[in-house]
Amino acid sequence: MWNLRFIALLLTSILLAAQPAPEAGPTPAVVAAARAPILRPGEGFAITLGDGEVHAYGEARREAPMGSLAKLIWMKLEGSEWSASGVQYRCKGADGPFVCWNREGHGRVDLARALQESCNLAFLAWIAGSRERWVEDYGPDAARARLEEAFEPFLGRRMPPGEGLPPLTAAWVGDGDLLRTSPEAFLRWLMDPSQAEVVTFGKRYLAGFWVEVKDLFGKEDWWFKTGTGPVPGDPSATSAWVAGGRRSVLVVLHLPRGRGKQEGMTRIREILGLKP
Repeated sequence: MWNLRFIALLLTSILLAAQPAPEAGPTPAVVAAARAPILRPGEGFAITLGDGEVHAYGEARREAPMGSLAKLIWMKLEGSEWSASGVQYRCKGADGPFVCWNREGHGRVDLARALQESCNLAFLAWIAGSRERWVEDYGPDAARARLEEAFEPFLGRRMPPGEGLPPLTAAWVGDGDLLRTSPEAFLRWLMDPSQAEVVTFGKRYLAGFWVEVKDLFGKEDWWFKTGTGPVPGDPSATSAWVAGGRRSVLVVLHLPRGRGKQEGMTRIREILGLKP
């Protein structure tokens, strides 16, 4: 029996063969957002229209704990391996010393749903397996170097000391202030050609299943990774992050203390002039 994914891919291939869709430029609303976004106090917004230029506004250069954006770094490191192996995990809200932000658990998740839901426990479980493989394949020192190289833009001088891989903690998926960034800095990281696979994963897993078909008919095909990050000195507070893109356009938004990921999603759509 044909499944929906096969049907979507078949339809996409037929339409592509019939009439290749031209590369559409940014919409007028997006261009306006790049020139003069309407921001609220404490918000930081950075955007590129695909021309190599970075437009930064508000608190776009202010560094903060990166929270759930850390999962995109892991997608750069291990996304291809996890995707190929079809990783799955059953999130019950807690696993040994670790807890998920959703204390009721996410249930069974695959890679796409874990990324969409920002399931900390799923990523920690898959990271633990990757760490074992790295040590076996590369040795502890080379494995540490691999981790440090990938996360260097976000670590500063905060890499835990010692030899070999540091202890596995929730800090490596953005819980705490070990990993920090700013909207401008993270946008520049996404723009680097070496992160092209991250953008591909974002489109595949965060833009929706029918993104290729939507794109052919000129429909909205944005992808967004939302999430929250901790506020240093106040364990009860969070700030919100949104990173995303559409074709050659990339955006990063940070909302200040007290704002959550749902508000982040609402705000990025308002700033970009997208339908609610």
